[in-house]
Amino acid sequence: MKIFKINENKKQYLSLLLIGDKQESMIDKYLERGVMFALYDDGVKAVCVVTNEGNSIIEIKNIAVKPQYQRMGYGRKLIEFISENYKNKYSFLQAGTGDSDLTVPFYEKCGFKRSHIKKNFFTDNYNHPIYENGKLLTDMIYFRKNLQD
Repeated sequence: MKIFKINENKKQYLSLLLIGDKQESMIDKYLERGVMFALYDDGVKAVCVVTNEGNSIIEIKNIAVKPQYQRMGYGRKLIEFISENYKNKYSFLQAGTGDSDLTVPFYEKCGFKRSHIKKNFFTDNYNHPIYENGKLLTDMIYFRKNLQD
């Protein structure tokens, strides 16, 4: 298993990025300014895009694992890699997600704590309703993880 920084042709991973963010125009808002990583294990299994949000905060804007490889530890490995890579360079790693039974427990198991909520984020920013596990997503729930020793 290896994790590579992707510097060019990030859009070649669009089909995978659309698993983590359901609208290409939203991905376009952060893809070029973000740092992208791809996890390979006999082929690409997962990708992640991280942005600098200022105030010593980096944010996971997109993390996606191919469906057939989900729940096999690849997402967690990417978060561990990012946490270690940015440790003591930033104060916090944050991630925003919908209030879903699929993603909230994942971030909590990876050491994140609830931080704040952006009301109506999904309804205000997406041109179609976003459902996850049968639930309509409206608010963005933010989680943070301390990166300082």
